[in-house]
Amino acid sequence: MTYEAITYDVADAVATITLNRPAAYNALDLTLAREFFDAVLEADEDRAVRCIVVTGAGKAFCAGGDVKAFHENAGRVGLLVKQLTTYLHGAVSRLARTQKPVIMAVNGIAAGGGMSLALAGDLVVATESAKFTMAYSKIAASPDGSSTYFLPRMIGLRRALELHYTNRTLSAKEAMEWGLVNRVYPDAEFRSSTDALARELAEGPTLAFGRAKLLFHQSTQESLETQMELEAQAIASSGATEDFANGVAAFAQKKPARFAGR
Repeated sequence: MTYEAITYDVADAVATITLNRPAAYNALDLTLAREFFDAVLEADEDRAVRCIVVTGAGKAFCAGGDVKAFHENAGRVGLLVKQLTTYLHGAVSRLARTQKPVIMAVNGIAAGGGMSLALAGDLVVATESAKFTMAYSKIAASPDGSSTYFLPRMIGLRRALELHYTNRTLSAKEAMEWGLVNRVYPDAEFRSSTDALARELAEGPTLAFGRAKLLFHQSTQESLETQMELEAQAIASSGATEDFANGVAAFAQKKPARFAGR
């Protein structure tokens, strides 16, 4: 598939989706949002892909919605926003439900919807120079892109409200201290370190990763007993996989396990 506002590459079982409007700090316009949604579906559906990485071209990860487009379409901005969020929210929903690990590789500023998108990753890695800010209240907007779901669960309600009310900018180090980022890499090592992590996950037990991911998401809305029943069903299903058999045999033989994602 040919893309205009993103690049899509698959190597070593890792699909890398790069937001590619560097002159606009990868701000989300309709073309970028639509293509990002399509690329996420493509990566989710491709059985050869066992890890998904989302990053940005140039100096930014994503500056959020294209405010210039909002201004130019002031008379129909409600329609434009609904179109944008249809694609963005569809992509976030699919990323949250794909069995494949998702890494958000934040290479620069993540603002507004860009910060929301970063939060939707299973793991978030960032360059030392990356920055995170909600930015919505600067244009009198409420948040979108899943941030009102993920932020309170990650950092609590009061801190989530603080970020929206004050537009406080977090450095990569602060974001990691707050629990929003898993790892911070020196800028010069960012690409190689992210690639190494993605390859590590792509070589892992993909189906087991997917079941664990689903269980963790379900845990926010289930009772203890229901959650434990879901755990029992999931681990029993894991026992029927090729990877489980290989993992158990390798453990018994004291050898490293090799997983095929089956």
